[in-house]
Amino acid sequence: MHALNHSIRLVSGSCVSLALAVSCAVAQPAPAFEPKVGQSGKDVVWVPTNQRLVDRMLDMAKVTAADYVIDLGSGDGRTVITAAKRGATAHGIEYNPNMVELSKKNAEKEGVAAKATFEKADIFESDFSRATVITMFLLPSLNVKLRPKLLDMKPGTRVVSNSFDMGDWRADETVSLNGNGGCTSHCTAYFWIVPAKVQGKWKTPEGELTLEQTYQDVKGTLKNGNVIAPITDGKLTGDQIAFTAGGTRYTGTVTDKAITGKANTGGKETEWTATAMALRPSVPGAAQPESAPK
Repeated sequence: MHALNHSIRLVSGSCVSLALAVSCAVAQPAPAFEPKVGQSGKDVVWVPTNQRLVDRMLDMAKVTAADYVIDLGSGDGRTVITAAKRGATAHGIEYNPNMVELSKKNAEKEGVAAKATFEKADIFESDFSRATVITMFLLPSLNVKLRPKLLDMKPGTRVVSNSFDMGDWRADETVSLNGNGGCTSHCTAYFWIVPAKVQGKWKTPEGELTLEQTYQDVKGTLKNGNVIAPITDGKLTGDQIAFTAGGTRYTGTVTDKAITGKANTGGKETEWTATAMALRPSVPGAAQPESAPK
């Protein structure tokens, strides 16, 4: 009987020990994910943007509460979160699911989860056409790959890139913070404003206007009878166009079918309009538009 009781105690003790071991094993929390600089991703390795540059990039884009900011390759979420703190609605597209979850937690900690959202997705398969501001820190080849899609966004959309340009699409503004505010690498920001598409022929009271467009740069001629005036100082800033022809400075707002604005000759300002006459091929790298009405 004593032997039996001793055996029961041994078995019971073993069960308790086993239960404790199992309980301890179950209770051990999984280690928290910690991103590492240089960790590999789908298209790029992860290098966080210096916070000072994040702030400057959003300054360049003049981000306000009225904006919808989308960060392509949003990493740990810092750009999205910073935009949300400015009152903007902001969204991050990130391929790494661990980084997406980390970003959501960071947004919660900063109290902006309602404004800063994140999704696990491929930037090349995502629709970001509703954004008013695009931010990114990718690679030159990826920027150029995205360029056609960016150029087809609504004129006036602002685009800011950390460190890398957009090929032959010249930046409207470039800012470098090298050595400023603790930024020692990847400290340059490039800024663009998506231009309207104006290339083609336009009918104006002053004659036939032919516009040739390379991104935000515009040249061409204004023909009235046998008089052909070359266009100089032509530029697009979103849907705003300005150029000089025959001593007159023309400014206006571009829509799908027309340009309306002012013509200034020697200080005298008059109303000015132009109506699309023919097919207007897209700016370089963008999709072909439909034919303009005749």
